[in-house]
Amino acid sequence: MTTLEGRPNTALLVVDVQRDVVQEAHQRDAVVANVAALVEGARRGGVPVVWVQHSDEGLVEGSDGWRIVPELTPGDTEPLVHKSYGDSFEDTTVEAVLAGLGVGRLLVTGAETDACIRSTLHGALVRGYDATLVGDAHTTGDKSAWGAPSPDRVIAHTNLYWTYQKAPGRTAGTVETKDVDFGGF
Repeated sequence: MTTLEGRPNTALLVVDVQRDVVQEAHQRDAVVANVAALVEGARRGGVPVVWVQHSDEGLVEGSDGWRIVPELTPGDTEPLVHKSYGDSFEDTTVEAVLAGLGVGRLLVTGAETDACIRSTLHGALVRGYDATLVGDAHTTGDKSAWGAPSPDRVIAHTNLYWTYQKAPGRTAGTVETKDVDFGGF
């Protein structure tokens, strides 16, 4: 359904699953395990895995906290895109990478739900991609001290509203890890 012509492929987008980003995230271990299962499933199914890694003044490139969590290892041939804005498309090479892979559909995973995940989902949809959120493979830290809902509510709300997201000629939605079939893409 994507509006991007000649781009029939799907990719798994792994956003910001970095040591400091998910260190105190809600259900960190379960989410990282789900991302790992999705990465392995994508690899087995021949679906490209594209990694996104954030840096800014609080997450310094090259620092230990900036690194991808030790449970996940990008493959040697898997693209790794560096970013410094919430939307993985903003001022990065992710569009060129996806175009080169013929990708018009994304399965989105990672952190943080209320920042980079939401921004990337919306960024993908407005750029013509089909964008599916893997509902049990994204997480966030607790920002309730600043007036935000608890992390479980942020995640649940994001899953709820993305389930019903629509755009002309594009699809969105939410799926659970167990229901992802990489053979069907």
